[in-house]
Amino acid sequence: MSKRNLGKVFVTGSDGFIGSHLVETLVERGFEVTALCQYNSFGKYGWLDDYTQNKCPHNLNLILGDIRDPFYLKKMIKGHDTVFHLAALIAIPYSYVAPQSYFETNVLGTLNVMEACLNYSNVSRFIHTSTSEVYGTAQFVPITEKHPLQGQSPYSASKIGADMAVESYYRSMSLPAVTLRPFNTYGPRQSMRAVIPTIISQVLSGNSEIKLGNLSATRDFNYVMDTVEAFIAVGENNNESILGQSFNTGTGQEISIQDICKLIAKITDKKFSIITENERIRPEKSEVERLLSDPSKLYQATGWKAKYSLEEGLIEVLNWMKNRKEYLLQKTIYYV
Repeated sequence: MSKRNLGKVFVTGSDGFIGSHLVETLVERGFEVTALCQYNSFGKYGWLDDYTQNKCPHNLNLILGDIRDPFYLKKMIKGHDTVFHLAALIAIPYSYVAPQSYFETNVLGTLNVMEACLNYSNVSRFIHTSTSEVYGTAQFVPITEKHPLQGQSPYSASKIGADMAVESYYRSMSLPAVTLRPFNTYGPRQSMRAVIPTIISQVLSGNSEIKLGNLSATRDFNYVMDTVEAFIAVGENNNESILGQSFNTGTGQEISIQDICKLIAKITDKKFSIITENERIRPEKSEVERLLSDPSKLYQATGWKAKYSLEEGLIEVLNWMKNRKEYLLQKTIYYV
């Protein structure tokens, strides 16, 4: 199948974990990319600061802004062909205490991006980022795209709202949208609030006791570069039958947090005990106990499948963190 030409690419959330890896990959493959990073008074571009510190590539345009501003988006998205929408508030713990900010950014922000794509530009493909959290605790496994959506946290509820908004714009306004639903992406640059960097940072700091939350919960961990390839595969897919569809991105394998600890202990050759702290545990009805993807729909549509094994990905993270001592100094919040 011939590939669709991405043309001029616009990426929201470019300063973040997955977004920065996506931007770098697109730039290195020769695409002309506009990278939207969240405005801040320091003039920082998040993880892209390292990438551009010596010289910004000629095919990368870095901009600062906010997806909550529709007027700004109208001007900046104009002239682009493909939009990858990754900007979102994603920290689940903060969503319990500041839920309105999640709905304003994740739902209304997505609405603003779609309006700019639809009415002020000639965007021919809009790729929206969802999350496996919209499924909540699995009612059946592996989880297909037909699994019911469950708002078990304000964060997941806001992402469900965004997903439904995207579906409505496809159905009622013919927005050429595709939704990608990553399962538990991990890798270099991930926030210290996530479980894998939380464990590794404590091990590298020489701790003999690792502080964690729920150890029995299972997750389907997907290495970040595999997630990036899934975004590109959806963007380049030339079959319009994928429009209006949602696709899971995962490995199709699950592992408990306790077993992740054992694997990290093996890789690092370190012994440690685990302490469960109450502040690292979600409210009872909010905990997602099991996530296991069925990524076959995405494979059938694009040929994409995860290439990194969990152990290979963890080694990549470990090697990266060893060389980022300032990263290890970040305060670990908590994993939920």
